[in-house]
Order: sequence, then structure tokens, then C-alpha cells
Amino acid sequence: MKIWKTSTSILLVAAMLVIAACSSNTPSGTPAPSDKPKESGGPAAKPETEEKASIEVVLFNGGRKYPDGADENNNPYIQYIRENTNLDITVKLPPADGYQDALNVIMASGNLPDMIQSLDASWFESYVKQKALLPLNDLIDQYGPELKKNIPEDAWKSVTIDGNIYAIPSMNVVPGNEVMYARKDWLDRLGLKPPKTLEEYREVMRAFAFDDPDGNGQDDTSGFILAENLARIAPIAGAFGIQRQMWTERDGQLVNASILPEMKETLAFLAGLQKDNILDPEWPLNKAANLDEKIASGKVGLYSAMWYDTRGPILTSQNNDPNAEWIALDYPTGPEGKQGTHGHGYTAGFNVVPVTSEQPEAVIRMLNFMIGDGYRTLLLGFENEVWKMADGKVVTDFDKHNEHIYRQTLGEVIKPHASEDERDRLDSLGTQFNLNANLDKIAEVAIRDAYYGVPTPGMGKHKADLVKREIETFTKIIVGQLPIDAFDSFVEEWKAKGGDEITKEVNEWYAANR
Repeated sequence: MKIWKTSTSILLVAAMLVIAACSSNTPSGTPAPSDKPKESGGPAAKPETEEKASIEVVLFNGGRKYPDGADENNNPYIQYIRENTNLDITVKLPPADGYQDALNVIMASGNLPDMIQSLDASWFESYVKQKALLPLNDLIDQYGPELKKNIPEDAWKSVTIDGNIYAIPSMNVVPGNEVMYARKDWLDRLGLKPPKTLEEYREVMRAFAFDDPDGNGQDDTSGFILAENLARIAPIAGAFGIQRQMWTERDGQLVNASILPEMKETLAFLAGLQKDNILDPEWPLNKAANLDEKIASGKVGLYSAMWYDTRGPILTSQNNDPNAEWIALDYPTGPEGKQGTHGHGYTAGFNVVPVTSEQPEAVIRMLNFMIGDGYRTLLLGFENEVWKMADGKVVTDFDKHNEHIYRQTLGEVIKPHASEDERDRLDSLGTQFNLNANLDKIAEVAIRDAYYGVPTPGMGKHKADLVKREIETFTKIIVGQLPIDAFDSFVEEWKAKGGDEITKEVNEWYAANR
């Protein structure tokens, strides 16, 4: 089974914004809590006669606020965990801005907690090398049956170094982000069918740019839109069977897709759109907000949407124009019949235990409950207070949810893979938004990174510069400042500037983990 790899901190942040976007706007939601944790179901609290261990944990709060009278250590959710694990848990929340830097300060302080939640694979790998983190294999075997049940093997591999598990990984709950969406009312007005092949896509893009799809008699629409740093090209690259910066197998070896001939074909296709004035001319400057505004205002009718955009710019487009009808498209099929989009890695976070912890088994027991019997409540809130079942579906009280959005600080610490609770949550936001359908569509064609180990030494030295050079070169090729053959020079430079070193390290890992 391939692993969903979150290879950069951008993806990690993107993954967290996705969840916030799906749960904090009205009518948005992930349910909220109750002051009566014992009435919410779940296992009974352990007998008070059993000795109660005390642990301190450091968590990422994402800047969430607590209601008056509550804080990270005084709220019904942390109390729910305490009562069901018979643990005395103290939560510490460093500022969200500069969180990883704050973790470095904590690690250097000599006064370490029992558990730290990190969002950075490089941070995790660095402290493993410093022998600052405790191997967890035996503790997981003894105290973590739900962890073993709900975390797939490949995810464990992503936190295993030299045979030792050094973190409890938290799962990404979505397989990827991008789905092709188009305005069906524009297709109908121009007599076009939903496109399937890459060439059919090109024809629809051309028509949307030049054939007045909105019927206002003005030349004010673009055929396709991208964003800065080459964002929103995943389905186009997928039509050639690759994704930028991912590792893929060729002849028994892993190679970086950014230097493959298929990437040159992807750039040539996009450069052709630019040359023919089909692309939004401002795309290299588009930030996410600019792109969303252009979709919402009716300037673009076909784009690679985020899976939750049906509750964002697409919904705003429909509110602005009652005739706007958006539909999800099949991913474009390339010349060799391939389809794809960028697939995430499984691992979104790393829950580690410093070697100084005197209660490591208590940490594992806590996480075991949070991913097992406690997960539905941490995700949805307390039943019959924040949500209830009606006609077989979860119905959320969004006012109550918004009041208790802070619950997600605990709910995001440890997430299971492929949870039905997550599907219930998304449907509770409104089945008309097709959120689960969008994620299912992504999962069918998601292209995963074949490398899911920790960052290699070469990546630490060279990756940031290589990515920067890639974005600069590919952008110039698409906009026509460089010829398409400049790609060949980029490949040679990539290899010489550290790419060959990284490739060697990646294949050493691959030989040991295939």
C-alpha cells in the first residue's frame, strides 16, 4: 500500500487550513462539547483505586480561543480524556506563531514535558539523531492496541528509524486537495460537453476564454487559472502520470518527477495555454484569496478547485449569480491514458516522548484512548449537545460547534486512518457540498510519493534551494520568458546542485524499505 506523504510544511499548514475552513464558517461545522462528559458515551472511567499518573503534554493550538471561564486545562474535553484514562493531564500551548521554534526552546530548557506534538518532519528527525526521543515499540505493543489498529503500516514506517518507532503519527484525513470543477451553465450555453481528455479540456478552456461564456458581450473571462508558485497544476501534471517533487519508481529506482520528461510535457502544455492567451494573465501573482475572488466573481469557469471550495468560492459564485451551476469533472486523461492529482502522505504530525519522561506508558494510554473510544467525541463533540442523529445522519448545532471550536486542539493530536466518523462530520456540513464525493474522486487517482522516510541530510542541505530554482524556472517557461528546452538545463543543474546526492540517499532508503 502506498503512503500519503506530506512532504513540506506548506502541505501541513494547508492540511490544517482545510480543516479550519470546513469547521469554522457558518454554516460550518465540526460539533462542539458538553459539560457532562460522562453522558457522552465511551468507556467508563478507570477505578479511582488505580494509581493516577500525572503527565504534561505540549500541543499545537492553531490560535484557537477558549470561551470565558475555560482554558486548555479547564474544559469538558480535557476532562473527558482525564476521566476515561484516569490520568492527570496538564496541557501546555506555545504560541501558534513560531510554534516549532518554541519547541526548540522547550527541548533546550532541561524541563521537558512527557509528550510534544510536532508538525515538522525535519524537527522530528533532528531530535531522533540527538537521541532526545524515546523509542516507543514496546510501549505501543503493551498499551496501544487502538494505535496499532488505526494507524497503517506505512505510516509507522515514516516514524521508524533504525528499527525503532520514535513517534506516534497523526494521520492526514484527506487523500489530496484538488478536483477539477467547471461551470455547467457555461458549457451548456456554448454547446460543449464536460471535457474528459486533455485536448477536450484545452478546447473548453479556449472557448471559456474567447467565446463569451457568460453572455455579457465583453471579453472579461479566462479559460483556466493557476496561482503563484505553480499552485493548482496537479490535475494537469497528473494527466502525464506525475506530480512535482514526488519520487516515483523507474526501472527499480526512485527518481524525482520534477526532472522527468513528463514534466517537460506538462510545462509545454501549460506554456501553450499561456501563448494562446487562455490562462489568466495574472496567474503568477495570484494568491489563494485572489484566485478565490476571481472564481466567485465569474471571471473563470474552469479550474482545479480545492475539495472544500463548494463551501467557499463556488458557493459565493452561486450566491452572486443564481444561474451559476458548478459540476465536478473527470480528471483530464493524458496522451497515454493517465489521470492523477497530488496525493497527500499519511503523516500530518509527530507525537514524541522525550527520553526524560517518567510516565511514557501514560502518554501511550492517553493517545490510545484519543484515537479509539474517545475519537468520535473529540471530533464531533458530545452527542445530543453538539450533534444528534436524525434519519441516520449527523446533524450539527453549529452555534454550539462554533462556541467550542477549541475542541479541535485535542481532536487534531491523533487522527485515525479512513475513519467513518470523518465522513459523518463532512456530511453534517451539508450533503449538497459533495465533500465526501470530492474526496472519493481524489482518492481514486491520487498519485502518492514513493518516498515517505524522514528528510535526508541532502534534503536538509539542498531541497529549499532546489525547490526555489524549480519554481522560478518552470514559471519562466510557462510564461514564455524561457524556451521549453530550458527544462533540460534545469535538470542538469538540479542534479549537480544536490539532486544526485538526495537521489542516492532516497534509493538507499528504498532498498531497505521496499
